[in-house]
Amino acid sequence: MSQPITMIIADDHPLFRQALSGMLAKQFPQADLLEAQSIPELEQLLVDTTTPDLLLLDLDIPGAQGFNTLIQIRHNYPHIGVVIISGFEDKDTINKAMTHGAAGFIPKSTPIDEMVDAINTVLAGKLWTPDGDFSANNSHASMMAEKIASLTPQQYKILMMFADGLLNKQIAYELGLSESTIKSHASTIFLKLGVRNRTQAVIALNELQVSQPSFE
Repeated sequence: MSQPITMIIADDHPLFRQALSGMLAKQFPQADLLEAQSIPELEQLLVDTTTPDLLLLDLDIPGAQGFNTLIQIRHNYPHIGVVIISGFEDKDTINKAMTHGAAGFIPKSTPIDEMVDAINTVLAGKLWTPDGDFSANNSHASMMAEKIASLTPQQYKILMMFADGLLNKQIAYELGLSESTIKSHASTIFLKLGVRNRTQAVIALNELQVSQPSFE
């Protein structure tokens, strides 16, 4: 008898999420399937769920901020295999996802039998990409990813609020903290990222966004 496994599907498109869930239920009858359609829902599931085995993550899910969610999940939950399920299929995006800790990358156009093969491969502890290969990229972005991963959840949340343009007093109100505490967190964030101010911190965060394809 197969061991029970827990899979989380994080995708904001209801039809695709339902189709993927139906396919997984059929192909992995021993699996407990959970769904999230936003990053807050995913974060709550990760807190509430005991040792999920696999996360199928859409890079475009609301609140994902490019590769930042992948980086944070790999840092905070290193035991979870994260497979990116994406409408992006370019080599650069695949390489970046794998470099930032994904165990697999499945384009949404992938046939069902290949998806099943990919998931089985990752569950077996191996990496999977469409062409079976990827180039790890030890670039400046990779180093910045490590620095962002070193932030505590609270510091990361504050950094995201910086990116949204909130002032220190607004962040303090939202988080129920004093403005001086936010300033202290900000100083620590800048130190960890090797930047001098909010603008540079947000630029560093934006380096880890997914490049949007151009349509001409």
